[in-house]
Amino acid sequence: MKFHLLSVALLALVLTGCSKDTSSGDSVADTKPAKEHTDMGKAAASANDNPFYSDFDTPFGIPPFDLIDEGHYVPAVKSGMDEQNDNIAVIIANTEAPNFANVIEALETSGNLLNKVTGVFYGLNGANTNDEMQAIATEIGPMLSTHGDNIALNSELFAKVKAIHEQLETLGLNTEEARLLTETFKGFQRGGANLSESDKDILRDLNEQLTSLSIQFGQNVLKEDNSFELVLDSEDDLTGLPDNVIAGGAAAAKERGYEGKWVYTLQRSSIEPFLQYSKRRDLRNTIYNGYINRGNNDNEFDNKKIGAKMASLRASRAKLMGYPSHAHFTLSNTMAGTPDRVYALINRLWPAALNRAREETADMQAIVDTEGGDFKISASDWRYYSEKVRKAKYAFDEDQVRPYFEVNNVTQGAFELAERLFGLTFKERTDLPKYHPEVRTYEVYDENKDLTGIYMSDWHPRASKRGGAWMSSFRKQSKDTSGKRIIPIIYNVGNFSKPTENQPALMRFDEANTLFHEFGHALHGLLANTRYDSLSGTSVSRDFVEFPSQVMENWVAEPEVLAFYARHYETGEVIPRELVKKIQDASKFNQGFATTEYLAASLLDLDWHTLEDDKIRDTARFEKASLRKMGLVTEIDPRYRSTYFQHIFSGGYSSGYYSYIWSEILDADTYQYFKESGDIFNKEIAKKYRDSILSKGGTRDEMDMFIDFRGREPNVEALIKRRGLNID
Repeated sequence: MKFHLLSVALLALVLTGCSKDTSSGDSVADTKPAKEHTDMGKAAASANDNPFYSDFDTPFGIPPFDLIDEGHYVPAVKSGMDEQNDNIAVIIANTEAPNFANVIEALETSGNLLNKVTGVFYGLNGANTNDEMQAIATEIGPMLSTHGDNIALNSELFAKVKAIHEQLETLGLNTEEARLLTETFKGFQRGGANLSESDKDILRDLNEQLTSLSIQFGQNVLKEDNSFELVLDSEDDLTGLPDNVIAGGAAAAKERGYEGKWVYTLQRSSIEPFLQYSKRRDLRNTIYNGYINRGNNDNEFDNKKIGAKMASLRASRAKLMGYPSHAHFTLSNTMAGTPDRVYALINRLWPAALNRAREETADMQAIVDTEGGDFKISASDWRYYSEKVRKAKYAFDEDQVRPYFEVNNVTQGAFELAERLFGLTFKERTDLPKYHPEVRTYEVYDENKDLTGIYMSDWHPRASKRGGAWMSSFRKQSKDTSGKRIIPIIYNVGNFSKPTENQPALMRFDEANTLFHEFGHALHGLLANTRYDSLSGTSVSRDFVEFPSQVMENWVAEPEVLAFYARHYETGEVIPRELVKKIQDASKFNQGFATTEYLAASLLDLDWHTLEDDKIRDTARFEKASLRKMGLVTEIDPRYRSTYFQHIFSGGYSSGYYSYIWSEILDADTYQYFKESGDIFNKEIAKKYRDSILSKGGTRDEMDMFIDFRGREPNVEALIKRRGLNID
């Protein structure tokens, strides 16, 4: 429900799909971008000038980014909190008997202004931030935490909610209304409404500390990302790098004022190809160490103490709420239910993944030895030597396929797939408000030619954008009191390679996969058809939310799909069949590494959050002990180390990083359904999937929705087969 999300999701910058690691055309001259640097004193506009205080007078109600200054946010947040407090005071003062309409629905709509302003602020703070925006985040975070707690811990309000919930079976509510009532009641319970007054005060303090630390953690990672640069001034330093990677380095250098040199950064689109192709082991080691030591450099951006403190505070909060650990508390509200069930899933996959990783290590070490290298493979060598193994085993070179994956074509491929499955069409508009010139905006129409939503994409890295890729919304889908559907405004953000002077933005195959993934989240938001905002689209449990996004990844490498989007950027030639076969043959390559590094991060997350005391650990020692316990090979690091693990310390995935593999069970089983039908574009199954899953949001129990779609509970075998793991 809305008030609960204010103290959890918004403050933690919970942007759906943010964890996926990873269309550019000419800038639109007639649309002003959001201001990147504005004097806050000058921008402290009067109430009459604040765009948030009235309906957005723009097409489709898109935020008027050109009119919004940094100075508008804090006053609007305060006004939004005051407005919601007034609305709640009316609910409490109402002398009529509590009922669904005058309490539950009234509470649902009580935070409209606050949701409007925070939706814009946190969207831009992730995708187009600056020092002023980060200062505002630090200022309003504790305010919003306190506000959320004031609502969740209001005993008079909870008494009314509880009285209605006790009548649940006799109220004659429909499925969605009953779900809203249940989730509202649960939100109060999980927000501490049943605590004593003294414990409520303790909870407030814990939440406020966690909010501030979470914001600081994320800001530190962004600053570490932006402060690192590998500057090369000799062509000898470029040995092994493909022309496009060299061109990208030259463009980055020019942008940063190093004319005639080459710069490589910690952005995935920069560091990944450098590690993959550079023959300079010393330089690979330098940039890799820069990546894995973010937040761990004993400087002003150090996150060691912050992460450890957050784990301690979360353990204290869980105890206060009556749970053994933070993981027990968090997982009690997911499909998995308990840490034991998560550990059981990981432990089923871990031995086979680790064995495969050891085999992959041996293959790479053999190449090192054959080449006369007098060293043992290290983590910084993995991508370079695994690329050599892939070329040797499959004659597959990532650089061969990049010319066929131009970002605009890949985006259009995702659109074409959405049309074939769901009848959607995307019409670009260049005259609509946008927060940055690189944003592209589309009207989305359904099979009946009715407008179903607005979609924005923002695909390239910049210093004002945090790393990774994600989906979120400036407005979620809902229905007004007359039942009219209010269309959603959905956006995707990524960090894919920029175009250079000589080439458009070309993608690695895994980046194309990420684009389809995030587009799957977008479809979950665009195709939502619920009455209540708080149950719309991606408002589902953490280990279900990645399911619709990961389903979309299954189509990326299918020949029928590649045929309509994978075209050579120069010739227009469709990707040759032999290259498609190489992609498919290599699909299970390096799965030991991919599965192990992911599971290791999931285990590290669980280890931090199954702590049952509030002792503050030494982060380095704790992480080392965790990795030793799981038996991770030294040649592999977890996908995320503790000091830059934003998913769990500033991104809403604490105790939930496992959710990708949990959701992958659902998505593999779902795609198997299409494959079994003999038609990967089966419209009947697609309609069933849309009606049972995508349109329903969080209006039903997630397992019930899946069973309605598939006819049974999910089967893990499809996932195991897809990853090529041998599990007894």
